[in-house]
Amino acid sequence: MMPVGFNFSKLDFLKNVPRRYVWFGALTLTLVVLGAISWSRFSAGPFARPIPGSKWTQATQEPDLRVFVKETGAVRTMKFEDYIAGVVAAEMDPSWPLEALKSQAIVARTFTIEQLERKGGVAAAHPGADVSTDPQEFQAFDAGRVNDNVRRAVQETRGVIITYRGRPVRAWFHSDAGGQTATPVEGLGGQAEAGDFPYLRTVRVPWTSPNTEWSATFTRDEVRRAAMEAGQDPGSVASVSVGRKGPSGRAVDIVVGNATVPAPDFRLAIGSDRMRSTLITSLTMQGDKVVMTGRGNGHGVGLAQWAAKAMAEQGRTADDIVRFFYSRARLSKLWP
Repeated sequence: MMPVGFNFSKLDFLKNVPRRYVWFGALTLTLVVLGAISWSRFSAGPFARPIPGSKWTQATQEPDLRVFVKETGAVRTMKFEDYIAGVVAAEMDPSWPLEALKSQAIVARTFTIEQLERKGGVAAAHPGADVSTDPQEFQAFDAGRVNDNVRRAVQETRGVIITYRGRPVRAWFHSDAGGQTATPVEGLGGQAEAGDFPYLRTVRVPWTSPNTEWSATFTRDEVRRAAMEAGQDPGSVASVSVGRKGPSGRAVDIVVGNATVPAPDFRLAIGSDRMRSTLITSLTMQGDKVVMTGRGNGHGVGLAQWAAKAMAEQGRTADDIVRFFYSRARLSKLWP
């Protein structure tokens, strides 16, 4: 509405402006306003609720979870936050700084919600269950390690998850980035599935574990079996080398003889406890042995736990830590 007493003669200059420019200006202004409204929807105020997509993101009260317990094979019902406490205690040292544990709680809660919403959790493998205590299937869980520090971390982040454009993010995490996080495609390969993850770009991480450097020695037979399990039989192992590399410098492919196999799959096949990452610094054959050195521990995607510890010790908050690893994402709250 024009203000009372507005002098319309001030708009006389528009009479000499070509009509197409006036329409272009009006269209540009409209797009700017709509863009501002859209941005405010995704970035306004802390802890806005995510876009409802399932009963999990629609929950306004803490739900129950049906947990498949690997050790007993039984399905046990527990409160959602009690389950998260057991995950935090198993996945991170309970004695670590509070803010690091809080960041792990937020990530573990997000991982759980996203998996439940997108895949139904582990229901396909364990009918009647939502999640599993088997880390090969879901997340590690150990209620016996829960202490007051963990309980406080879970309570102070209660109901909080990470979202991007109103949806829970794919909240991967790992032990040690070795100096640089990975994109999902290079760090996880086919395990990442299809999709675009603009909140998971490779970032330089100046905080690593005390023993981030590692080395491992394998026999030719071990290398051949791993290559076969990863997808292709190389025949006799005459040579081994790194093929393509990703944005973080991690190996995307491992070339074994005439076979080229995905590095993340090769790592799992040969043993992730020995080949601790695909951030390989040296790969050579020495007689009948294959010698490999590298940095970091884990797939390298998302939260790096050792970095979270160091950041917390330097005074960073859980919010700071989460936003560092999941750029362009935000925190949302599901239940009080």
